[in-house]
Amino acid sequence: MEKDEKPTNSNGADVKEISEGLATIWTKGAVFYNPVQEFNRDLSIAVISSFIHDYKQEIKITKKGEAGTEDYKVTILEALSATGLRSIRYAKEIPGVAKVIANDISLTAVEDIKQNVIKNNVEQIVSARHCDASMLMYQHRHKNEQFDIIDLDPYGCPSQFLDSTVQAVKEGGLLLITATDMAILCGNSPETCYSKYGAIPIKIKSCHEMAVRILLQCIELHANRYSRYIVPLLSLSADFYIRVFVRVFSGAQKCKFSATKLSHIYHCTGCDSFTLQLLVTVKSDKSNHKFSIPTGPLVSKHCEQCKHPHHIGGPIWSAPIHSPEFVKKVLDNVPSSLKTYKRIEGILNVVLEELVDVPLYYTLDKLSGTLHVEMPSMMALRSALLNAGYHVSFTHMNKTSIKTDAPKKVVWDIMRCWARTHPVAQKRLIQGTPAFNILSIEPEKDYSFKIHPHANPESRKKGFLRFQENPTPHWGPGCRATIMVGEQKIQKSVRNQGKRKRETSEEGVDK
Repeated sequence: MEKDEKPTNSNGADVKEISEGLATIWTKGAVFYNPVQEFNRDLSIAVISSFIHDYKQEIKITKKGEAGTEDYKVTILEALSATGLRSIRYAKEIPGVAKVIANDISLTAVEDIKQNVIKNNVEQIVSARHCDASMLMYQHRHKNEQFDIIDLDPYGCPSQFLDSTVQAVKEGGLLLITATDMAILCGNSPETCYSKYGAIPIKIKSCHEMAVRILLQCIELHANRYSRYIVPLLSLSADFYIRVFVRVFSGAQKCKFSATKLSHIYHCTGCDSFTLQLLVTVKSDKSNHKFSIPTGPLVSKHCEQCKHPHHIGGPIWSAPIHSPEFVKKVLDNVPSSLKTYKRIEGILNVVLEELVDVPLYYTLDKLSGTLHVEMPSMMALRSALLNAGYHVSFTHMNKTSIKTDAPKKVVWDIMRCWARTHPVAQKRLIQGTPAFNILSIEPEKDYSFKIHPHANPESRKKGFLRFQENPTPHWGPGCRATIMVGEQKIQKSVRNQGKRKRETSEEGVDK
């Protein structure tokens, strides 16, 4: 096929042409393409570009004196490539990339990848492979055949690929992993989540962060089997998926610390409070480390604040999920030419403000809704925590998030003080309810809601696009093995609008 020749499908009609970044591709009905994921691809380009700069410097130091280290070129595997768009963009938009393998198990997809590679003049960098993703990575698990970077963006759960993925990446290499099965990760089916990720999720307001932490612990567990461990650089929840960027290192001694990065979670079914308990604790004295199993549980059978029972979930990753130093480098070097630049800029600024050592978060609406009290302003509640001497931040995962190192007793005492000046209607205070039990306890002291000078974060002051917006009408993850381009998906989405209401109405008519 000539480079400028536009292909046609079997009935002679033109296929869809899509331009994104510096790439232009053709797609057919059987190949999966989701335009909502442009933010994902743009951010991946920004992250990989920053990673390569540091990675090459590390290689230069560790291989000092060896020939060829000055011009070291990285290799990238896109294990589940579909159209080849992501691989082509990596080749055209990231400097220092020597080779990109765009793999897919679908022969139709591989044929399209080959055509798109020729169309974009990147034949010297991108090569298409027709192979099962896991088998391909197993074939490259030996030291001299491993990849510097592996991008794993499956439809649904990535866990079936993780065993091969953690073996096929080089020492200090980068993994980019996506999970789109958010309903499972957020607690709709705990038994299914355990079978796929090895952890029990809990339906909690901070479920999106819990999903990220479940995925990280799952990757760590797979890596530990081969005396490897991960270091998260950036972890995001966006649109309908979570996306983590982690480095992989080797070291049996370091793997012993993995259990100190994981925790079980006790979640109150009444007030949504949570308590984390480490799987293993460690006491370090110079070069000596003593590991021990903690005693517990850290909570009583019933919550001290609302007297309701706890659910137990986990284990989840309870260590930091971002590297602020790396995020700052990405933010400083992200190309402003990217279409989703404003969103990347906003989210990364919020990520930089997030409290690093504080897992999970409260939400303003849940705190107020539990007590049936008038909702305080975000600045008022943040000020109360700051005035009390604690730290507080937003998280990019929720607009009304309150991430704080304050004990839950302090958080609820602040809400009790708020309820004093904004009384709850008596009809709402039913004996035995969380609101009744919480407000029956007197706060230990009066907390000030006077606006604190640091209550308003810089990202908010500067008007960044901090939280996700609906990217397109009827957006979502789409359906497996169906076209994601043009009117077909939109028509299906429109057809499903109000489906349950119609079914209920029809049932009423039948009766």
